[in-house]
Amino acid sequence: MKKINLSASLLCSLSGTAVVLPLLSSCSAQKKAEVKPYNIVYIMTDDHTAQMMSCYDRRYIETPNLDRIAADGVRFTNSFVANSLSGPSRACMITGKHSHANGFTDNTTCVFNGSQQTMPKLLQQAGYQTAIVGKWHLESLPTGFDYWEILPGQGDYYNPRFITMQNDTVAEKGYLTNLITDKSIDWMENQRDKDKPFCLFIHHKAIHRNWLPELKYLSLYEDKTFPMPDNFYDDYEGRPAAAAQEMSIWKDMDIIYDTKMYRKDLKTRLKGTYEAFIGRLTPEERAQYDAFYAPIIEEFYKKNPQGRELAEWKYQRYMRDYAKVVKSLDDNVGRVLDYLQEKGLLDNTLVVYTSDQGFYMGEHGWFDKRFMYEESMRTPLVMRLPKDFQTRGDIPQLVQNIDYAPTFLDLAGAPIPDDIQGASLLPLLRGEKPADWRKSLYYHFYEYPAEHMVKRHYGVRTERYKLIHFYNDIDEWELYDLQEDPKEMNNLYGKPGYEEVTRDLHAELKKLQAQYKDPIEEKLQAAKVRQK
Repeated sequence: MKKINLSASLLCSLSGTAVVLPLLSSCSAQKKAEVKPYNIVYIMTDDHTAQMMSCYDRRYIETPNLDRIAADGVRFTNSFVANSLSGPSRACMITGKHSHANGFTDNTTCVFNGSQQTMPKLLQQAGYQTAIVGKWHLESLPTGFDYWEILPGQGDYYNPRFITMQNDTVAEKGYLTNLITDKSIDWMENQRDKDKPFCLFIHHKAIHRNWLPELKYLSLYEDKTFPMPDNFYDDYEGRPAAAAQEMSIWKDMDIIYDTKMYRKDLKTRLKGTYEAFIGRLTPEERAQYDAFYAPIIEEFYKKNPQGRELAEWKYQRYMRDYAKVVKSLDDNVGRVLDYLQEKGLLDNTLVVYTSDQGFYMGEHGWFDKRFMYEESMRTPLVMRLPKDFQTRGDIPQLVQNIDYAPTFLDLAGAPIPDDIQGASLLPLLRGEKPADWRKSLYYHFYEYPAEHMVKRHYGVRTERYKLIHFYNDIDEWELYDLQEDPKEMNNLYGKPGYEEVTRDLHAELKKLQAQYKDPIEEKLQAAKVRQK
């Protein structure tokens, strides 16, 4: 509880008319001085899944610095995205709206309309300085930021390029995750107006494909055998859309690009891209890189594994490289926390860590994301709260990435426009349990045909059930009981005994589509009429 200055309080309440105005001004100024606006540090990674954070899952690796955020704050246990794809997810986050409402539905055809209302612009209007460093991936240049330095496209792990506010592309020496952190800390220390509150987006390329490790961590996890998911060899029975994808570790993972088994005489679809990536290394760095991989490459081609042996070998290489990239990321999260602590900023700053979506670590035999299934739709979300927030531990309510924009605005004391579709998480952060909190989530994925060939689909998720409709070149429904079948292996749609559940979920789906004004059903009906 905040201490009250009794003398000032009494003066303000008991003074006569002759001194009311100056005393009120004095009290108002004192109150303003006591209530300092909160800063926001929003750290977002790419394709980092909850399975690979030890505060969520201890089977694979340790992430001590990410765990610091959760230990000193809150961990959301039911955090999801509205569209499991990099650009669309970022657009949802920055606007607080679903993909159809913000106009950025997919990575292949869309350019973000920077003239529209966004959360950084609204924070600027509320007196905040805003900055973003790192991955942007929305095709247009950032708007609503006082400072920005972004990656072209996906960015490069080694000796990367940055696009500056002068629209110059500048090459930097170093490992990308370290450089993004360097630039973020430099902005906080040397470039911002320290009389203003700030919102800083630290947006990493890590842990995106193709998982190129920091050179000092090349040997990390090489002695570790990661446990395989028990549905790694999923046969996709009753799930034709799942069977049609092209994101299998066994069949679709590129032996050169993804697992680094480089050979000059071997051609693969992504060999040229891989050569460009590692071509950014200096001769000294390339010698270190090649010295590590050379014996692994030699052994691999000598043994020439096939079938399941090959699939399991690929899985282990994938997991090791992914984990190495997480290690550098975790180190850098620690650097940011240490800086905020050292500068006395931590007690007045909301530190948020999340990813743009989840990712498959071998579940269903897959890598990548896109599907509405749990590993992809679910995303980690941990927050270290300012000092005067007392909430700690797990927050179980259903939350979504469209909620970040209204949360930051609410924390800043800024009005939340009526057209924002997300809900502020501030009541949950203050320990409240709103009786009217949402009971379901809406999801819509659009990018087909495209990389990995995941069918277009939309659906609803409640606390227990999930209903999905795959459409476009297919018309298939899927229903899952997440309590009885958390790995989503048994499609219950159309099966006896689930008629009432199915009816209720269809009604909930229609309600959400109406609430968010998604016109997809009308479009599908119109398409059917045209076909007749």
